[in-house]
Amino acid sequence: MRALIVLMLLALSLNSCQTYTTDLNGQWTSLGSGLLLEISDSTDYAFYDYTDFACVPARSGDLSEMLPHLSLEQDTLTLRTGVVNYQFVPTKRTPKVCRVEVATNRLLEPLYNFDVFAQTVEEHFAFFEQTGVDWPTLRAEQRQKIVQNPTDVNLYLTIEETLELLKDNHGFIEASEEVYEQLEFMEFEEQEEGDLPEYGDFQVAAMVADTFLSEDLTEDSPLISWGKVNDSLGFIQVKAMWLYADLDIPQELIDDLGYVDAYVTTFNQMYEGDYIQKEVQVVSKIMDRVIADLAATNALIIDVRFNGGGQDAVSFEILSRFTTEPLQVATQKLRMGDGYTPIQPLSIQPATVTYSKPVYVLTSPQTGSAAEAFSIATMAMNNVKRIGAPTSGAMSTALEKTLPNGWPFAISNEVYMDNAGNAYEYLGVPSDIQIDYPKDRQDFFRSVVSDLEGDKSQILEIISELEQ
Repeated sequence: MRALIVLMLLALSLNSCQTYTTDLNGQWTSLGSGLLLEISDSTDYAFYDYTDFACVPARSGDLSEMLPHLSLEQDTLTLRTGVVNYQFVPTKRTPKVCRVEVATNRLLEPLYNFDVFAQTVEEHFAFFEQTGVDWPTLRAEQRQKIVQNPTDVNLYLTIEETLELLKDNHGFIEASEEVYEQLEFMEFEEQEEGDLPEYGDFQVAAMVADTFLSEDLTEDSPLISWGKVNDSLGFIQVKAMWLYADLDIPQELIDDLGYVDAYVTTFNQMYEGDYIQKEVQVVSKIMDRVIADLAATNALIIDVRFNGGGQDAVSFEILSRFTTEPLQVATQKLRMGDGYTPIQPLSIQPATVTYSKPVYVLTSPQTGSAAEAFSIATMAMNNVKRIGAPTSGAMSTALEKTLPNGWPFAISNEVYMDNAGNAYEYLGVPSDIQIDYPKDRQDFFRSVVSDLEGDKSQILEIISELEQ
């Protein structure tokens, strides 16, 4: 999940052909991410989140966990997370804000923490222009709420509201357990429950897969279903772009938190690069089986209409089965000062065994995040057509930070583009053949569930027309 990616835990990619031109010891500042990296004695490292307002310790550890993945060229350190590179350049002087000691009691003050959050937004949020938000006015108004009521609960609620007003698709704030316990006792206006049924994305996806598949070939995978619609047409449904890795989660943790929260807790304790690699390794094995099972078909449907995202690396691993040559599929840049970092290309390498016949990707307003990275990548593939509604428009990777009081938060700082430089944040990745799906989550789910055979017939009719 792109929103959970922590830049301080990025996997680093080693290129053995590169020449190391400088000592790693010293301090390095990131391009566009507000990170200071300090390496000492060639054995230890420490990350700091910094803005013009504050400097907050983020993560430290033994340098050995980074070295196997570290690349350095022309005095630039490159960190790679999944499919994206992040760069650091050496700095001769510690940023002034990191040389100022802050009193312990101030680190816990709600107003100080709000100011750290607000300055991070000011320096890194990438979509003020698209949302039309008057940030100086909004910042002042929200800050005044903390001045009038400087409590942790109000800090949490105000930051949460600010992210909503910013329309930040990947923004989040996580408070302490004490805050959540206090919120449970607060009185909120109760909304009357409607009579309409509520559906989950996995639930609807399973109904759709059952309807499409006349021959179900799925084995040992709750996240990818596959089989045949008929002898010539295959069907693959990808429910998520994460949750594949075998993390050896203790059963007692699952019993206590539930599987998804236990999964998140477990991978947050891992080095991020190792976690992403585990996700990719498992989905790679699944896709090898999928392509082998469906190789004899003349065309494939890939349904990501109910896929809310996960890891871009998982998306690209799946798509590596559908190109026969290395392929640049997108570009990205990060907010940096009043501009952006240099544009970086995103590419896919072909798998050993690939499928080059026609592929039809189904998208909807519930296709989000890493599933949108999947969708935008297909724009560069000549054998792929997208059918459905534009995706949700939540493409930016989340820049995760830590407040001085220890609360994690994130904002969107990345502009994700196709090869022509077009960005689709808030707009959604367009389809080649439009279907007018409801934008509301439950309205869309109900529209599909209420007529599963009609949904299938509509898709197959469109494909039939495209093949003529």
